[in-house]
Amino acid sequence: MDQERALPDLLGLLDPDPAPDRGDGEHYLGRPPLEQSAPVYGGHLAAQALAAAGRTVAAGLPMHSVHCFFLRPALPAVPFDYRVERVRDSSSFATRQVHATQRGREVFALTASFHRPEPGLGHQDPMPPAPGPKGLPAYEERLAKAFGEVMQPLGKPYELRFVGPLSFDAEKDPALVSSRTQVWVRAKVELPTGASADRERLLHACLLVYVCDVTMLETVLVRHGVSWFHVSGRSVDYTVWIHHPFRVDDWLLCALESPVASGGRGLVLGRVFTRDGVLVATLAQEGLIRVSSGHGGTG
Repeated sequence: MDQERALPDLLGLLDPDPAPDRGDGEHYLGRPPLEQSAPVYGGHLAAQALAAAGRTVAAGLPMHSVHCFFLRPALPAVPFDYRVERVRDSSSFATRQVHATQRGREVFALTASFHRPEPGLGHQDPMPPAPGPKGLPAYEERLAKAFGEVMQPLGKPYELRFVGPLSFDAEKDPALVSSRTQVWVRAKVELPTGASADRERLLHACLLVYVCDVTMLETVLVRHGVSWFHVSGRSVDYTVWIHHPFRVDDWLLCALESPVASGGRGLVLGRVFTRDGVLVATLAQEGLIRVSSGHGGTG
């Protein structure tokens, strides 16, 4: 995909089209990703469904939490039907459930909550020590160094800069095994402004949901010293809580840890900070991780 077109194409995918009313909720048509990978990247479904939910919410109620369930592998090149149910509407809260189907089969479900900010208690944990993104190699550079090949740009609308070892590093050197990883993320180009504050906050929330999904399960592999060459994995469920406004076109630090893995599933918890240390989001994801025979890792 053309690097200059990656982000505009993604923004178009996050603008679902209203579909005819069928009497069972509000429907939106979501286009499949331009990259025909199978199954469809989970962050695409989560971000697109959240965009559809946000279309139905009154002004002044920003999203504060979204809970996602990946029910079946989604097919490439097949549009999604997002059915939005209005579960709750009050002066302070709105709750939406979204069901995504392809060819009549439900592949994804989401519950999103929106809350009007109000006065109250406030605190946050400090940002963990981490070098800034400037000077850290891009993900493609890390791959090129590890495998001795010139990597073509991946054509993604975001940048990833990992602070510490990646799973293939920990697989080669067990001394690098760790239960924690850190990665700086941002959109590759400055995002448009001028829309309403509500639409801008929803857009940045959707993009955060989109990009963070790609970073998390790596932490489970780093803890076990196993690379993606020896496992297969996919998201089972995924939750994002938003605490403060932020912009995805400025660097955000995802501080991730994996406290447990069992039964073929690995859990990852994360916190997202701005460069000046504001905790803007908290993440949780459980993934199904199946290891090839003979590659149990270090644990």
